[in-house]
Amino acid sequence: MASNTTSPGSRWTVPVNLSPSRIESFVSCPLSFRFASIEKLPDPPTEATTKGSLVHRALELFFAYPPDERTPACLDRSVDAAIIEFHDRPEFIDLHLDTDAALRLEHDARRLAANYLQLENPAEVNAIGLELWMEAPVGEVTLRGIIDRLDLTNDGELVVTDYKTGRAPSPQWERKSLSGVHFYAFMCESVLGQRPAAVRLMYLRSGETITATPTPQSIRFMTTRTKAVWSAIRTACERDDFRPKKSALCRF
Repeated sequence: MASNTTSPGSRWTVPVNLSPSRIESFVSCPLSFRFASIEKLPDPPTEATTKGSLVHRALELFFAYPPDERTPACLDRSVDAAIIEFHDRPEFIDLHLDTDAALRLEHDARRLAANYLQLENPAEVNAIGLELWMEAPVGEVTLRGIIDRLDLTNDGELVVTDYKTGRAPSPQWERKSLSGVHFYAFMCESVLGQRPAAVRLMYLRSGETITATPTPQSIRFMTTRTKAVWSAIRTACERDDFRPKKSALCRF
């Protein structure tokens, strides 16, 4: 499927594929969205984003092992393997870290991964999807995303789990923080024909888990919101009107 389309008289091409993070990017700062998603300007890696990717990869490798082999030692080996992989990745190389800084990043990533073991028993997890790519049409746009982990419970229910390596939100921001995993719930229902029984955010730094139950109403809201945001993006492209929103999420 094409990644964008051009409206007559429009300076900018209109994306026809969106991810949950890109939707939030446009809502937070339309100008930042244009730079990243339409103009495709380079987005240099940071230590925080690279560390997050490393931890995600380590947990992906960890859950590829049979349940009875998912021990702390196994997790440590998975982190080791992820670190070796990342030494050859541009996102790590482009940080230009000296030896001490690289060791600090790797140590922090190892600590974050180890914190996972305080949140649940990995031997009891039936992971049926790891870094699972999904996409589903929503009107004129295709919603795309990668689910960190999709589990199947003993009762035959689906559970979406998303790992977070940053700070957990304060209580008043918890609902907003769950918007991404609610999008994944919509995609699961669209693609797999089954609405997840739960969506979870696991904050590895603080050891907190935020859980919500998708409902028919929340699924409809995700559909409505996706269409509304895409319509606003199309209008912004047609009018060349990507206004910055001054906030911590928009530096422009």
